[in-house]
Amino acid sequence: MEYYITGETMQTLDIRLKAGDAVFTESGGMAWMTGNVDMATDTRGGLLKGLGRSLAGESLFMTTYRCTSGEGMVVFTPESPGAILTFDLEAGQSLICQKDAFMCAADSVKLEMHFRKKLGAGLFGGEGFVLQKVTGPGRVFLEIAGEVRDYALAPGQEMKVDPGHIALYEPEVDYNIARVKGVKNVLFGGEGLFLATLRGPGKIWLQSMPLSNLASKLARYLPTTKR
Repeated sequence: MEYYITGETMQTLDIRLKAGDAVFTESGGMAWMTGNVDMATDTRGGLLKGLGRSLAGESLFMTTYRCTSGEGMVVFTPESPGAILTFDLEAGQSLICQKDAFMCAADSVKLEMHFRKKLGAGLFGGEGFVLQKVTGPGRVFLEIAGEVRDYALAPGQEMKVDPGHIALYEPEVDYNIARVKGVKNVLFGGEGLFLATLRGPGKIWLQSMPLSNLASKLARYLPTTKR
């Protein structure tokens, strides 16, 4: 399986398949395709797993694109301006991602719901209790809004982050929520009442433009309906 990422702010992902290769994505995630490629849509693991994925921001049904003979190409496009990230996961290796980050993956990759066990992180962590978890083996593609910065945290090293800027992190990273100190900081600092605390060891990926921020900016320019 070969792939090519083109573009800058609105990237496209071309995946070239050979006979027997397959990738899967959420329902409606494909932009265009060519060659001997068959589509198969199902809940991928059963209804309960499909419902879990839907809680994590994906569709109930997933579509698999499989090259039956010769070669084929399937093209995917992101839902917002940003970056397409590629990971080659080993067997059992996982990543915890924000809702709706999953774009597509090799047929061998497992996509499931990830439930935050800590009450504070779930209530005030920006994305709620439910996130996405991808597990290898195989190649996975994630779509992240805005630009992406990654950091490798040493054991015990902390990074305080506005929760909306967390794109994904390794499962070894400890995720918690800390209250912003100082009444003036809470009322006038613009960061809200809580910040996320990410503690190493492990790698984290942060995004420059949370979709919630983009939506709130665009909402100012949308016409309002008067009744």
